[in-house]
Amino acid sequence: MADNRLILAIDQGTTSSRAMLVDRQGAAIGVAQQEITQHFPRAGWVNHDAAEIWETTRRVSRDVLDGVDLGRVAAIGITNQRETTVLWDRATGEPVAPAIVWQSRQSAPIVAEIVARGMADTYQRITGLVPDAYFSATKIAWMLDRDSALRNRAEAGELAFGTIDSWLIWKLSGGHHHLTDFANASRTMLFDIRALEWSSELLADLDIPRSLLPEVHGNSEVLCMTDAALFGAEIPVSGVAGDQQSALFGRACFAPGETKNTYGTGSFLLMQTGSKMIASTRRLLTTIAWGIGGEVSYALEGAIFVTGSAVQWLRDGLGIIREARDVEALAASVPDANGVHFVPALTGLGAPYWDAEARGTITGLTRGATAAHIARATLEAIAFQSRDVLDAMRADSGITLAELKVDGGASRNDLLMQIQADVLGVPVVRPKQVETTVLGAAYLAGLAVGVWADREDVRDSWLVDRTFEPTWSEDERASRYQGWQAAVKRALSSKE
Repeated sequence: MADNRLILAIDQGTTSSRAMLVDRQGAAIGVAQQEITQHFPRAGWVNHDAAEIWETTRRVSRDVLDGVDLGRVAAIGITNQRETTVLWDRATGEPVAPAIVWQSRQSAPIVAEIVARGMADTYQRITGLVPDAYFSATKIAWMLDRDSALRNRAEAGELAFGTIDSWLIWKLSGGHHHLTDFANASRTMLFDIRALEWSSELLADLDIPRSLLPEVHGNSEVLCMTDAALFGAEIPVSGVAGDQQSALFGRACFAPGETKNTYGTGSFLLMQTGSKMIASTRRLLTTIAWGIGGEVSYALEGAIFVTGSAVQWLRDGLGIIREARDVEALAASVPDANGVHFVPALTGLGAPYWDAEARGTITGLTRGATAAHIARATLEAIAFQSRDVLDAMRADSGITLAELKVDGGASRNDLLMQIQADVLGVPVVRPKQVETTVLGAAYLAGLAVGVWADREDVRDSWLVDRTFEPTWSEDERASRYQGWQAAVKRALSSKE
């Protein structure tokens, strides 16, 4: 008899809350999505309303469950925007301040103080993270330092902190469980990723009360039951991971060296390194991939700030395409970029450069350059930036990349995927289901309750759509990449 059990996978992202019902074959049989409001109170600040996040999550979950036999829903999996910081009242369950989004730079002065105190290496040694306002720790400190009433309440044990996963678990469980998972905890810049516990040294350095923090659990285990009043029945929440770790799991990157790239507004590359925690010497992040069955797997991560948003700039800033999808046809109308390089440092450069003052640059323009060449150079820039990160990963890990697994919206662009294979010199493998972030949450939840027997069972459930094989010669690959590196040098704030 066929297994007809379903997983409710919740994907709470930066711009929307989404729910998907997933069957054992990994197919989506129901999807609902709702946008959330972006708040920009000052330049560089980005906030969300945590109450709106919960309400939209509740609504889309109910929408996909409408008319479904709840007896078939085996579990709930959650994947979430990482690092976004929520403080709430333990008694009322209501937020006490706007949620500070991962993108927000409002706690940057606290990061500067960490560096000035000579503590940056300590933070990286303990957490695997380069100190940055991106992570949750300085966001918590900023809230408490700015509002003495909040600090007093925090020290009295009246408040709770959580990343979005913790906030949703609290609300799903009716306020009975204050939990997070290894993957999300490792993104707070407060978690000791070797000892697998909150760091007393870092909590003291930022004057953050330990009572604020959630308990840390594995990524695939029954964490709590939902309040029966929410959906009409209790459902176990049994899988949780931050979005990029979830995508790594959703792409079945279970063996050391397996690597995925998620192409979205920016791009996130993660290389699974197994039980070996590799401390990067090339400005990559070391993070926990997941913890399952008492075993923790680690990953190297590189964040690229501008990839898909570079295509949006071609549309909105230059007006050379009407829709983002038009870039493929325009770029394909020429055989190459005709010597043009576009370094899309529109918000600085991320890994492995970490140059916030770098600025977007187009080089190699001649009278023969056209909009098509700029479009082609934009796709090449996405691929070249990925190579920058992957070269750093290879050097840090000593692992030679056999293939790159891809997902995310831009992975549907055949020309981009071919360019990526050519730039890397390895096959690029695209699955039939490119929405692997939400699929990863479903797999983690389903594994915990036996919908999938083990990780090999998960691997067998997804199918390859297409493999792109490299076509450039080694000489052409080296020459093209050398041109890219020269263009990047011009874009960096410090021109060496």
